[in-house]
Amino acid sequence: MLNKDDRFMRLIVFFDLPTKTKYDKKVYTVFRRYLLKDGFIMLQFSVYSRVCKGLDSVESHLKYLRSILPTKGNIRMLQVTEKQYARMEILLGTVRKTEKNAGKQLLLF
Repeated sequence: MLNKDDRFMRLIVFFDLPTKTKYDKKVYTVFRRYLLKDGFIMLQFSVYSRVCKGLDSVESHLKYLRSILPTKGNIRMLQVTEKQYARMEILLGTVRKTEKNAGKQLLLF
């Protein structure tokens, strides 16, 4: 059972898709657009994050992600609690506006 701090989860998707041919670029673009359509925000190039409320939501989004996987490339998914995600440190650069607004997404549930 999840404790109060583990109620909200983060899905982080890391991907490396080929972009050498015109077809590869199209597949990359379609995959990226599906992530955005499903509520993911870009943390940095080829790294996207999404807030989920509980394990049922995580499983639902994982199922969706598995259904849109391209045939080539490398895609990884990491699931962490919101508390763990909040401990992430930016070592170089700044927090983007979309990242700041992503925290407000929790208020929508």
